[in-house]
Amino acid sequence: MQETAARHAAEMLLAEHNANTQFRPFDRAQGPATIADAYDIQRQFVGLLRAEHGDPIGYKVGLTSEPMQKFCGIDHPIAGVVLAKREHRSGATIRRAAFGRLGLEFEIAVRIKSDVPANVSPMTAEMIAPYIGGVCAAIELVDDRAADYTGLDVLALLADNSWNGGIVLSELVTPWPDLANVLGKATQDGAAIGEGHGRDILGHPFNSVAWLAAHLAATGESLKAGQIVMTGSVMKTIFPTEDAAYGFSMDGIGDVSVIVR
Repeated sequence: MQETAARHAAEMLLAEHNANTQFRPFDRAQGPATIADAYDIQRQFVGLLRAEHGDPIGYKVGLTSEPMQKFCGIDHPIAGVVLAKREHRSGATIRRAAFGRLGLEFEIAVRIKSDVPANVSPMTAEMIAPYIGGVCAAIELVDDRAADYTGLDVLALLADNSWNGGIVLSELVTPWPDLANVLGKATQDGAAIGEGHGRDILGHPFNSVAWLAAHLAATGESLKAGQIVMTGSVMKTIFPTEDAAYGFSMDGIGDVSVIVR
């Protein structure tokens, strides 16, 4: 996609966010025609967000579980960029009014220990593991701006930074247990609202990181030491409609919480 067209589309996205308008597909003449086009717009959009939200510190990988792919009607993962001022520690208070519509996704996050070679050849969970220095329970803050899921446009979703609005992290741990079999349980004010295992993320959370590494390499980029990767949700997104405290506990990894007001 031509840079000027991608920039124009990104500026339209930013204006829609600022006006808090409902998520909608691009007009055909102005929007992306391919996945590559959508990521071109995303890069421009993230560039516009940096002035307010800081520099990139990592990535999110979305649609990595069967429930989430069915929910969105998409059969492959997607990626977005996490910005510095959108990283929160466990126990943070998040305002619903700051989002078009706030969603919570319950995940495993990892920190990259050393630079990953920019190799477009597919990697396995075992191959990516030496590049990971810690894991933690995490909650992704997504903003779907009240999207209509009956006719969801994946290209518009991708361009909109895959809806990432922030992340909430517990303390990173190392070593970690067998992540495929780790059970995570989500709660609202202490009451159970869902659960899932690490294997619900593409069979293993590290498969998500491996997919991201190949995705970045295809565009000449790579994962760098210190970056955070949100590997994907183990259960369907929760959309808070009232004040509540949400928690996510993962056996052998830790607990993360967020207060929604």
